[in-house]
Amino acid sequence: MPPIPDPLFRYLYLDMNSYFASVEQQEDAALRGRAVGIVTVDRPGAACIAASYEAKCQGIGVGTRTQEARAICPDIVFRPARHDLYVEYHHRIREAVERVHPVDGTHSVDEFSCRLGGRDRPLAAAQALAEAIRESVTAQVGVAMRCSIGLGPSRLLAKAAGEMHKPAGFDWLSPEVMPGKLKGFALRDLPGIGRNMERRLIAAGIRDVRGLWAMAPKHARRVWNGVDGERFLRALHGEDIPDPATGTHSLGHSQILSGANRNPEGARLVARRLLIKAATRVRRGGFFATDLSVAVKRRDGGRASRRVSFAATQDSFTLLESFARLWRSLPVHAPVHVGVMLGGLTDKAGHTADLFEERASGEVSAREALCAQVDALNQKYGQDTVIFGERPAEIAPYTGAKIAFGRIPTAEEFHD
Repeated sequence: MPPIPDPLFRYLYLDMNSYFASVEQQEDAALRGRAVGIVTVDRPGAACIAASYEAKCQGIGVGTRTQEARAICPDIVFRPARHDLYVEYHHRIREAVERVHPVDGTHSVDEFSCRLGGRDRPLAAAQALAEAIRESVTAQVGVAMRCSIGLGPSRLLAKAAGEMHKPAGFDWLSPEVMPGKLKGFALRDLPGIGRNMERRLIAAGIRDVRGLWAMAPKHARRVWNGVDGERFLRALHGEDIPDPATGTHSLGHSQILSGANRNPEGARLVARRLLIKAATRVRRGGFFATDLSVAVKRRDGGRASRRVSFAATQDSFTLLESFARLWRSLPVHAPVHVGVMLGGLTDKAGHTADLFEERASGEVSAREALCAQVDALNQKYGQDTVIFGERPAEIAPYTGAKIAFGRIPTAEEFHD
Protein backbone atom coordinates (compact mmCIF):
# COMPACT_ATOMS: atom_id res chain seq x y z
CA MET A 1 0.00 0.00 0.00
CA PRO A 2 1.54 3.35 -1.02
CA PRO A 3 2.20 5.86 1.80
CA ILE A 4 -0.43 8.51 2.43
CA PRO A 5 0.84 11.90 1.21
CA ASP A 6 1.31 14.64 3.81
CA PRO A 7 -2.11 16.36 3.91
CA LEU A 8 -2.64 20.10 3.71
CA PHE A 9 -5.26 21.72 5.92
CA ARG A 10 -7.36 24.84 5.52
CA TYR A 11 -9.07 24.92 8.91
CA LEU A 12 -8.29 24.55 12.59
CA TYR A 13 -11.41 24.09 14.74
CA LEU A 14 -11.37 24.68 18.51
CA ASP A 15 -14.16 23.38 20.76
CA MET A 16 -14.08 24.09 24.49
CA ASN A 17 -14.85 21.03 26.63
CA SER A 18 -17.85 21.03 29.03
CA TYR A 19 -17.77 24.78 28.69
CA PHE A 20 -20.29 26.03 31.27
CA ALA A 21 -19.05 23.61 33.94
CA SER A 22 -15.41 24.36 33.12
CA VAL A 23 -15.99 28.08 33.63
CA GLU A 24 -17.45 27.35 37.06
CA GLN A 25 -14.47 25.12 37.86
CA GLN A 26 -12.12 27.87 36.76
CA GLU A 27 -13.91 30.40 38.95
CA ASP A 28 -13.93 28.07 41.99
CA ALA A 29 -10.87 25.87 42.36
CA ALA A 30 -12.72 23.70 44.90
CA LEU A 31 -14.89 22.39 42.04
CA ARG A 32 -11.97 21.10 39.96
CA GLY A 33 -11.91 17.34 39.67
CA ARG A 34 -15.48 17.13 41.00
CA ALA A 35 -18.78 16.30 39.34
CA VAL A 36 -20.55 19.58 38.57
CA GLY A 37 -24.01 20.08 37.10
CA ILE A 38 -25.21 23.40 35.67
CA VAL A 39 -28.90 24.14 36.09
CA THR A 40 -31.09 27.01 34.94
CA VAL A 41 -32.32 27.56 38.50
CA ASP A 42 -31.01 25.95 41.66
CA ARG A 43 -34.18 24.28 42.93
CA PRO A 44 -35.52 20.72 43.36
CA GLY A 45 -36.54 19.08 40.09
CA ALA A 46 -34.34 21.26 37.91
CA ALA A 47 -32.62 19.61 34.94
CA CYS A 48 -28.95 19.93 34.05
CA ILE A 49 -28.20 22.05 31.01
CA ALA A 50 -24.50 21.15 31.20
CA ALA A 51 -22.20 18.87 33.17
CA SER A 52 -18.50 18.54 33.86
CA TYR A 53 -16.57 15.59 32.45
CA GLU A 54 -16.37 14.14 35.95
CA ALA A 55 -20.20 14.09 35.95
CA LYS A 56 -20.46 12.83 32.37
CA CYS A 57 -18.25 9.86 33.18
CA GLN A 58 -20.93 8.74 35.65
CA GLY A 59 -23.77 9.07 33.16
CA ILE A 60 -24.96 12.56 34.10
CA GLY A 61 -25.64 14.85 31.17
CA VAL A 62 -27.96 17.40 29.64
CA GLY A 63 -31.51 16.74 30.82
CA THR A 64 -30.59 14.74 33.93
CA ARG A 65 -32.77 15.86 36.84
CA THR A 66 -31.05 16.93 40.04
CA GLN A 67 -32.62 14.11 42.08
CA GLU A 68 -31.46 11.50 39.58
CA ALA A 69 -27.98 13.05 39.41
CA ARG A 70 -27.67 12.95 43.22
CA ALA A 71 -28.75 9.31 43.25
CA ILE A 72 -25.98 8.53 40.76
CA CYS A 73 -23.38 10.79 42.35
CA PRO A 74 -24.17 11.94 45.91
CA ASP A 75 -21.21 14.36 45.87
CA ILE A 76 -22.27 16.25 42.75
CA VAL A 77 -22.32 20.05 43.07
CA PHE A 78 -24.95 22.10 41.27
CA ARG A 79 -24.44 25.66 40.13
CA PRO A 80 -27.05 27.96 38.54
CA ALA A 81 -26.08 29.06 35.02
CA ARG A 82 -24.36 32.45 34.77
CA HIS A 83 -24.76 33.41 31.13
CA ASP A 84 -23.10 36.80 31.51
CA LEU A 85 -19.98 35.13 32.93
CA TYR A 86 -19.91 32.58 30.11
CA VAL A 87 -20.08 35.37 27.52
CA GLU A 88 -17.24 37.17 29.31
CA TYR A 89 -15.11 34.00 29.13
CA HIS A 90 -16.06 33.61 25.45
CA HIS A 91 -14.37 36.92 24.66
CA ARG A 92 -11.34 36.05 26.79
CA ILE A 93 -10.91 32.75 24.95
CA ARG A 94 -11.16 34.46 21.57
CA GLU A 95 -8.51 36.98 22.63
CA ALA A 96 -6.24 34.13 23.76
CA VAL A 97 -6.62 32.35 20.40
CA GLU A 98 -5.93 35.55 18.49
CA ARG A 99 -2.67 36.03 20.34
CA VAL A 100 -1.51 33.09 18.23
CA HIS A 101 -3.64 33.18 15.05
CA PRO A 102 -6.57 35.26 13.74
CA VAL A 103 -10.02 33.75 14.32
CA ASP A 104 -11.89 33.23 11.05
CA GLY A 105 -15.24 32.12 12.44
CA THR A 106 -17.16 32.16 15.74
CA HIS A 107 -19.68 29.30 15.64
CA SER A 108 -21.06 29.31 19.18
CA VAL A 109 -20.13 30.59 22.60
CA ASP A 110 -17.41 27.92 22.87
CA GLU A 111 -16.41 27.12 19.28
CA PHE A 112 -14.03 28.98 16.97
CA SER A 113 -12.27 28.26 13.70
CA CYS A 114 -9.07 29.60 12.16
CA ARG A 115 -8.38 29.59 8.43
CA LEU A 116 -4.88 28.36 7.70
CA GLY A 117 -2.64 29.53 4.90
CA GLY A 118 0.86 29.14 3.53
CA ARG A 119 3.32 27.64 5.96
CA ASP A 120 0.62 26.70 8.51
CA ARG A 121 -1.14 24.21 6.21
CA PRO A 122 1.18 21.13 6.46
CA LEU A 123 0.36 18.71 9.28
CA ALA A 124 3.43 19.36 11.45
CA ALA A 125 3.00 23.14 11.29
CA ALA A 126 -0.74 22.99 11.86
CA GLN A 127 -0.30 20.67 14.84
CA ALA A 128 2.30 23.01 16.34
CA LEU A 129 -0.14 25.90 15.87
CA ALA A 130 -2.87 23.91 17.62
CA GLU A 131 -0.65 23.28 20.63
CA ALA A 132 0.37 26.96 20.76
CA ILE A 133 -3.31 27.95 20.79
CA ARG A 134 -4.08 25.42 23.54
CA GLU A 135 -1.20 26.79 25.64
CA SER A 136 -2.41 30.35 25.10
CA VAL A 137 -5.93 29.48 26.28
CA THR A 138 -4.53 27.79 29.39
CA ALA A 139 -2.19 30.66 30.19
CA GLN A 140 -4.57 33.52 29.44
CA VAL A 141 -7.92 32.05 30.55
CA GLY A 142 -7.18 29.28 33.03
CA VAL A 143 -6.06 25.74 33.71
CA ALA A 144 -9.64 24.42 33.93
CA MET A 145 -10.43 25.60 30.39
CA ARG A 146 -9.67 22.54 28.29
CA CYS A 147 -10.32 22.36 24.56
CA SER A 148 -10.32 19.83 21.74
CA ILE A 149 -8.80 20.86 18.41
CA GLY A 150 -9.27 19.39 14.96
CA LEU A 151 -7.71 20.00 11.55
CA GLY A 152 -9.32 19.50 8.15
CA PRO A 153 -9.41 20.77 4.56
CA SER A 154 -13.03 21.82 5.21
CA ARG A 155 -14.55 23.31 8.34
CA LEU A 156 -16.84 20.25 8.61
CA LEU A 157 -13.94 17.80 8.69
CA ALA A 158 -11.97 19.99 11.12
CA LYS A 159 -14.93 20.06 13.51
CA ALA A 160 -15.45 16.29 13.15
CA ALA A 161 -11.75 15.71 13.88
CA GLY A 162 -12.08 17.73 17.07
CA GLU A 163 -14.92 15.44 18.18
CA MET A 164 -12.76 12.32 18.00
CA HIS A 165 -10.91 12.70 21.30
CA LYS A 166 -12.43 14.52 24.25
CA PRO A 167 -11.51 16.13 26.53
CA ALA A 168 -8.38 18.05 25.50
CA GLY A 169 -7.85 15.96 22.36
CA PHE A 170 -6.36 16.57 18.94
CA ASP A 171 -6.79 14.85 15.58
CA TRP A 172 -7.10 15.53 11.87
CA LEU A 173 -9.15 14.34 8.91
CA SER A 174 -8.56 14.55 5.18
CA PRO A 175 -9.96 12.74 2.11
CA GLU A 176 -6.89 10.49 2.05
CA VAL A 177 -7.96 8.77 5.28
CA MET A 178 -11.72 8.90 4.74
CA PRO A 179 -14.05 7.23 5.46
CA GLY A 180 -11.90 4.68 7.30
CA LYS A 181 -10.71 7.03 10.02
CA LEU A 182 -14.34 7.64 11.02
CA LYS A 183 -15.14 3.94 11.22
CA GLY A 184 -16.39 4.22 14.80
CA PHE A 185 -18.59 7.25 14.10
CA ALA A 186 -22.36 6.94 13.93
CA LEU A 187 -24.18 9.22 11.51
CA ARG A 188 -25.28 11.47 14.38
CA ASP A 189 -21.67 11.87 15.49
CA LEU A 190 -21.06 14.03 12.42
CA PRO A 191 -21.63 17.77 12.88
CA GLY A 192 -24.87 18.87 11.27
CA ILE A 193 -26.67 15.52 11.43
CA GLY A 194 -29.35 15.42 14.12
CA ARG A 195 -32.01 12.89 15.00
CA ASN A 196 -34.40 13.85 12.19
CA MET A 197 -31.72 13.91 9.50
CA GLU A 198 -30.41 10.55 10.69
CA ARG A 199 -33.90 9.08 10.27
CA ARG A 200 -34.16 10.48 6.75
CA LEU A 201 -30.76 9.08 5.82
CA ILE A 202 -31.61 5.64 7.17
CA ALA A 203 -34.92 5.73 5.29
CA ALA A 204 -32.89 6.49 2.14
CA GLY A 205 -30.65 3.47 2.73
CA ILE A 206 -27.71 5.35 4.27
CA ARG A 207 -26.88 3.66 7.58
CA ASP A 208 -23.27 4.56 8.33
CA VAL A 209 -20.49 7.02 7.48
CA ARG A 210 -19.18 4.74 4.74
CA GLY A 211 -22.56 4.82 3.02
CA LEU A 212 -22.74 8.59 3.44
CA TRP A 213 -19.27 8.99 1.94
CA ALA A 214 -20.33 7.01 -1.14
CA MET A 215 -23.60 8.93 -1.56
CA ALA A 216 -24.24 10.62 -4.91
CA PRO A 217 -24.74 14.43 -4.83
CA LYS A 218 -28.18 14.16 -6.45
CA HIS A 219 -29.22 11.63 -3.82
CA ALA A 220 -28.04 13.99 -1.09
CA ARG A 221 -30.12 16.81 -2.57
CA ARG A 222 -33.21 14.62 -2.41
CA VAL A 223 -32.63 13.53 1.19
CA TRP A 224 -31.93 17.08 2.41
CA ASN A 225 -34.69 18.50 0.17
CA GLY A 226 -32.33 21.00 -1.37
CA VAL A 227 -28.81 22.12 -2.15
CA ASP A 228 -27.73 21.83 1.49
CA GLY A 229 -27.37 18.08 0.98
CA GLU A 230 -24.85 18.49 -1.81
CA ARG A 231 -23.03 21.21 0.14
CA PHE A 232 -22.73 18.87 3.13
CA LEU A 233 -21.46 16.01 0.99
CA ARG A 234 -18.86 18.16 -0.74
CA ALA A 235 -17.61 19.46 2.62
CA LEU A 236 -17.43 15.87 3.89
CA HIS A 237 -15.15 15.14 0.91
CA GLY A 238 -12.89 18.00 1.94
CA GLU A 239 -14.07 20.80 -0.33
CA ASP A 240 -13.90 24.29 1.12
CA ILE A 241 -17.55 25.28 0.74
CA PRO A 242 -18.17 28.94 1.65
CA ASP A 243 -21.05 29.61 3.98
CA PRO A 244 -24.10 31.07 2.21
CA ALA A 245 -24.69 34.74 2.82
CA THR A 246 -27.25 35.27 5.55
CA GLY A 247 -28.96 38.24 7.12
CA THR A 248 -31.09 38.87 10.18
CA HIS A 249 -34.71 38.25 9.20
CA SER A 250 -36.21 37.58 12.62
CA LEU A 251 -35.35 37.48 16.30
CA GLY A 252 -37.17 36.34 19.38
CA HIS A 253 -37.08 34.74 22.77
CA SER A 254 -38.72 31.79 24.50
CA GLN A 255 -38.89 30.51 28.05
CA ILE A 256 -39.97 27.46 30.01
CA LEU A 257 -42.43 28.71 32.61
CA SER A 258 -41.61 28.37 36.30
CA GLY A 259 -44.22 27.02 38.70
CA ALA A 260 -45.59 30.43 39.71
CA ASN A 261 -46.07 31.36 36.04
CA ARG A 262 -47.66 28.11 34.82
CA ASN A 263 -51.10 29.61 34.43
CA PRO A 264 -52.71 31.73 31.69
CA GLU A 265 -51.99 35.06 33.37
CA GLY A 266 -48.43 34.13 34.29
CA ALA A 267 -47.80 32.91 30.73
CA ARG A 268 -49.16 36.19 29.33
CA LEU A 269 -46.88 38.30 31.51
CA VAL A 270 -43.81 36.23 30.68
CA ALA A 271 -44.54 36.38 26.94
CA ARG A 272 -45.11 40.13 27.24
CA ARG A 273 -41.75 40.56 28.96
CA LEU A 274 -40.02 38.48 26.28
CA LEU A 275 -41.54 40.73 23.62
CA ILE A 276 -40.18 43.84 25.33
CA LYS A 277 -36.72 42.25 25.40
CA ALA A 278 -37.00 41.39 21.69
CA ALA A 279 -38.15 44.93 20.85
CA THR A 280 -35.09 46.33 22.61
CA ARG A 281 -32.85 44.13 20.45
CA VAL A 282 -34.68 45.30 17.34
CA ARG A 283 -33.96 48.93 18.20
CA ARG A 284 -30.34 48.25 19.13
CA GLY A 285 -29.80 46.54 15.79
CA GLY A 286 -31.38 49.42 13.88
CA PHE A 287 -34.18 47.21 12.55
CA PHE A 288 -37.90 47.65 11.97
CA ALA A 289 -40.23 44.66 12.49
CA THR A 290 -43.27 43.91 10.31
CA ASP A 291 -44.77 40.86 12.00
CA LEU A 292 -45.16 39.24 15.40
CA SER A 293 -45.66 35.57 16.27
CA VAL A 294 -46.65 34.27 19.69
CA ALA A 295 -46.63 30.57 20.64
CA VAL A 296 -47.66 28.59 23.72
CA LYS A 297 -46.87 24.96 24.54
CA ARG A 298 -49.17 23.08 26.89
CA ARG A 299 -48.55 20.42 29.51
CA ASP A 300 -50.22 17.78 27.30
CA GLY A 301 -47.72 18.48 24.51
CA GLY A 302 -50.12 20.56 22.42
CA ARG A 303 -49.12 23.85 20.88
CA ALA A 304 -50.99 26.97 19.80
CA SER A 305 -49.64 29.99 17.92
CA ARG A 306 -50.83 33.20 16.31
CA ARG A 307 -49.22 35.68 13.94
CA VAL A 308 -50.03 39.23 12.86
CA SER A 309 -48.49 41.68 10.38
CA PHE A 310 -48.33 45.45 10.65
CA ALA A 311 -46.55 48.53 9.30
CA ALA A 312 -42.80 48.47 10.01
CA THR A 313 -42.08 49.58 13.56
CA GLN A 314 -39.63 49.41 16.43
CA ASP A 315 -42.09 50.89 18.91
CA SER A 316 -42.69 48.75 22.01
CA PHE A 317 -46.10 50.35 22.61
CA THR A 318 -47.32 49.39 19.13
CA LEU A 319 -45.92 45.88 19.51
CA LEU A 320 -47.59 45.44 22.90
CA GLU A 321 -50.94 46.46 21.40
CA SER A 322 -50.55 43.81 18.68
CA PHE A 323 -49.49 41.28 21.32
CA ALA A 324 -52.61 41.98 23.41
CA ARG A 325 -54.87 41.29 20.41
CA LEU A 326 -53.01 38.07 19.55
CA TRP A 327 -53.04 36.79 23.10
CA ARG A 328 -56.81 37.19 23.43
CA SER A 329 -57.24 34.84 20.48
CA LEU A 330 -54.88 32.15 21.83
CA PRO A 331 -56.27 29.09 23.62
CA VAL A 332 -54.10 29.15 26.74
CA HIS A 333 -54.56 26.41 29.32
CA ALA A 334 -51.96 24.47 31.30
CA PRO A 335 -49.10 26.45 29.66
CA VAL A 336 -45.52 25.28 30.20
CA HIS A 337 -43.61 27.28 27.58
CA VAL A 338 -44.05 30.58 25.71
CA GLY A 339 -42.22 32.19 22.84
CA VAL A 340 -42.36 35.39 20.80
CA MET A 341 -40.79 36.17 17.44
CA LEU A 342 -40.44 39.49 15.62
CA GLY A 343 -40.09 38.91 11.90
CA GLY A 344 -39.88 40.64 8.56
CA LEU A 345 -36.96 42.69 9.82
CA THR A 346 -35.61 45.49 7.64
CA ASP A 347 -32.81 47.90 8.44
CA LYS A 348 -33.06 51.66 8.14
CA ALA A 349 -31.80 51.61 4.57
CA GLY A 350 -34.55 49.19 3.55
CA HIS A 351 -37.35 50.77 5.57
CA THR A 352 -40.20 52.42 3.70
CA ALA A 353 -42.52 54.67 5.69
CA ASP A 354 -46.22 53.83 5.56
CA LEU A 355 -48.34 56.03 3.28
CA PHE A 356 -50.16 57.53 6.28
CA GLU A 357 -47.08 58.04 8.47
CA GLU A 358 -45.64 61.48 9.08
CA ARG A 359 -42.00 60.46 8.85
CA ALA A 360 -39.40 59.79 6.20
CA SER A 361 -38.20 56.30 5.37
CA GLY A 362 -35.53 55.17 7.83
CA GLU A 363 -36.52 57.82 10.36
CA VAL A 364 -37.67 56.82 13.86
CA SER A 365 -40.95 58.15 15.21
CA ALA A 366 -41.29 60.13 18.42
CA ARG A 367 -42.58 57.06 20.28
CA GLU A 368 -39.74 54.91 18.92
CA ALA A 369 -37.28 57.56 20.12
CA LEU A 370 -38.95 57.45 23.56
CA CYS A 371 -38.52 53.67 23.67
CA ALA A 372 -34.82 54.11 22.84
CA GLN A 373 -34.54 56.51 25.79
CA VAL A 374 -36.05 53.84 28.05
CA ASP A 375 -33.42 51.41 26.75
CA ALA A 376 -30.67 53.90 27.58
CA LEU A 377 -31.97 54.46 31.12
CA ASN A 378 -32.05 50.72 31.81
CA GLN A 379 -28.51 50.35 30.48
CA LYS A 380 -27.27 53.19 32.68
CA TYR A 381 -29.13 52.52 35.92
CA GLY A 382 -29.86 48.79 35.76
CA GLN A 383 -32.40 46.30 34.46
CA ASP A 384 -36.06 47.29 34.91
CA THR A 385 -35.28 50.83 36.06
CA VAL A 386 -38.11 51.77 33.68
CA ILE A 387 -40.64 49.10 32.72
CA PHE A 388 -43.51 48.92 30.26
CA GLY A 389 -46.23 48.20 32.80
CA GLU A 390 -46.82 44.73 34.20
CA ARG A 391 -44.23 42.21 35.39
CA PRO A 392 -44.56 38.43 35.93
CA ALA A 393 -45.00 37.14 39.48
CA GLU A 394 -41.66 35.37 39.15
CA ILE A 395 -38.86 36.59 36.88
CA ALA A 396 -36.42 33.95 35.70
CA PRO A 397 -32.74 34.87 35.63
CA TYR A 398 -31.41 36.07 32.27
CA THR A 399 -34.84 36.45 30.67
CA GLY A 400 -34.19 37.23 27.02
CA ALA A 401 -30.41 37.06 27.45
CA LYS A 402 -29.57 33.37 27.53
CA ILE A 403 -26.91 31.76 25.41
CA ALA A 404 -28.60 29.75 22.68
CA PHE A 405 -27.39 27.57 19.84
CA GLY A 406 -25.56 29.86 17.42
CA ARG A 407 -26.38 33.04 19.37
CA ILE A 408 -24.18 34.83 21.87
CA PRO A 409 -25.92 37.64 23.77
CA THR A 410 -24.23 41.02 23.79
CA ALA A 411 -23.13 42.51 27.10
CA GLU A 412 -25.96 45.08 26.82
CA GLU A 413 -28.63 42.37 26.81
CA PHE A 414 -27.87 41.48 30.43
CA HIS A 415 -28.95 44.98 31.47
CA ASP A 416 -32.09 45.45 29.34
